[in-house]
Amino acid sequence: MLHRNLALHTDLYLPRWMYIYWKQGRHHEKVVFDLYYRSNPFSGGYVVFAGLENIVHYLENVSFTEADIAYLKEQLGFEDEFEDVLRNFKFTGSLYSVREGEVIFPHEQVVRIESTIFEAKLFQTALLNIANHESLIATKYARIRQAAPNETLLEGGARRAQGVDAAYYGTRAAYIAGFDVTSLVSAGRDFDVPTGGTMEHADIQFHDDELSAFRSFAEMYPDNTSLLIDTYDTLKSGLPNAITVAKELEAKGHRLKSVRLDSGDLAYLSKRARKALNEAGLDYVKIVVSGDLDEYVIQDLRMQGAEADTFLVGTRGITAYEQPALGMVYKLVAREDESGELKPVIKVSSSKVKTTTPHKKELYRIIDNETKKFKGDYIALADEPVESYTEIDLIDVRDPAFKIKTRNFNVKRLLQPIFLDGKRVYDLPSTSEIRAYHHEQMNGLWEEYKRLRLPEVYSVTFSKPLWDLKLDMIRKTRVPK
Repeated sequence: MLHRNLALHTDLYLPRWMYIYWKQGRHHEKVVFDLYYRSNPFSGGYVVFAGLENIVHYLENVSFTEADIAYLKEQLGFEDEFEDVLRNFKFTGSLYSVREGEVIFPHEQVVRIESTIFEAKLFQTALLNIANHESLIATKYARIRQAAPNETLLEGGARRAQGVDAAYYGTRAAYIAGFDVTSLVSAGRDFDVPTGGTMEHADIQFHDDELSAFRSFAEMYPDNTSLLIDTYDTLKSGLPNAITVAKELEAKGHRLKSVRLDSGDLAYLSKRARKALNEAGLDYVKIVVSGDLDEYVIQDLRMQGAEADTFLVGTRGITAYEQPALGMVYKLVAREDESGELKPVIKVSSSKVKTTTPHKKELYRIIDNETKKFKGDYIALADEPVESYTEIDLIDVRDPAFKIKTRNFNVKRLLQPIFLDGKRVYDLPSTSEIRAYHHEQMNGLWEEYKRLRLPEVYSVTFSKPLWDLKLDMIRKTRVPK
């Protein structure tokens, strides 16, 4: 994997304030930070959380080398004693997180850091960078899977990703979200993702003619040949030549695996290809469709009756094409007071969405006992005994002034301990296990929340004690006119 020490993968003001707190003798004071996002990307109904494994490796490996310390000293101008503080730096706090593959919603704390202010400040940039990117890409691919629930999905976007890391971890996110195959070999090896691919136009252009190119492929990989048929003329050249090669393979006891369409009217061409293949007795040959696909194009192709067994998604998946950022934030919600107790803190804004929710909190999912579907999520103060409740009022998203009284439910605590006092207590699951968990969670979400356009709004409710605390703190921070 692409693991490396990322101690300096941080914005300069963060180590600057680490130094300030050290100078003030306050660097050991305990704090709580929440990581969450404010609105769903793609005008969708949910986000798929990804990046926890990467966060774990970051926290386990973060340390300052001599070169790091020398550079920071040049930038910040600190005294020699601070060098030893940096040399001895390691994560000693606790981290709680929802599981990778979890379906999450706005304003829910999906990662909680309990640590010293000295440690928590450093982590902000890296944690946000990881969670923002991988969750955004996983969400995009989950939407594409929603558009093609039964077809094979091939991820092939590495060459269009914004950098090596983006391609590598984006491919992992795609597999978690439900894609079946990747073309990226390194991700296939490291994350145990099935790999595959077809051919490119250059492979055909390199030969004297299209049929020779097809025969070269079939000769070397007779049981795994997938032919790209739109280099010259799909219906007059590519398709007939593919049928010729398919018959030659049959004569030798093999079968052509698939043909691929990468341009033109994909719905029309796929239907013509399917008809010709079937008439030639080649109904087993699959049709792969590619070419700037996303959930909207795939949905339209299926509505138009396109005969596609596999969709190959590249640029518009790996780059989250229409929305380049998710917008997760990392906010202080509690700090240690003079007596050593945690006290809530709040950031109040004239923009309601930017006002934070104070104090250490827990996140619960309320699951209907009969349907096993999610009824809503519930955020409460950490000391509230939510798991013993037999009745909970969930907000009515159509009219937030009203609550829906909920009974006959199961309560699932979503934040899991990952690190306790600097020691990892969580066994990282395999990518396949995360993928299976994600699939299970998506099945728990009503279809109305998964619509690609104008989805229903999922209910996220604050407990009354938490809501009262927030309102009280907002009132106390208001400056009288």
